[in-house]
Amino acid sequence: MPRSDTATVDAYLAGLPTERREVIAAVRDAINAHLPAGYEERMNWGMISWEVPLSRYPETYNGQPLSFVALAAQKHHYALYLMCVYADSPVEAGLRQAYADAGKKLDLGRSCLRFKRLEDLLLPEVARIVAATPVETHVARHEAGRMRN
Repeated sequence: MPRSDTATVDAYLAGLPTERREVIAAVRDAINAHLPAGYEERMNWGMISWEVPLSRYPETYNGQPLSFVALAAQKHHYALYLMCVYADSPVEAGLRQAYADAGKKLDLGRSCLRFKRLEDLLLPEVARIVAATPVETHVARHEAGRMRN
């Protein structure tokens, strides 16, 4: 399921096979349990997305809400997009260290953490990163990155 055209998170979840739905639901539940106030969950970009609403931060380059985290069941893996990892190299370094300490293989692109099974994901570390990034911090990192470019 590379990209979904569903309009709601519930419809997205309902369209997944049971095993894949259980993995996505577990990650979603952890993110929602640790999500700082001010972010909104919705479907965007064909996946579950947590974003800074335009009412809070309208100055985006593409007119879309500022993305914070996104989650998708891809054809051969799961993808967790952690924009706060991309925007802050100490956060990325901490994530890399947590995986090394746990003896787990980290499959990380610029912001995309790929995993094949829930056991491959360091969910407590992901929850910690999410919880440690209030909206104001995420917006400030985004703006600092725009200033560098």
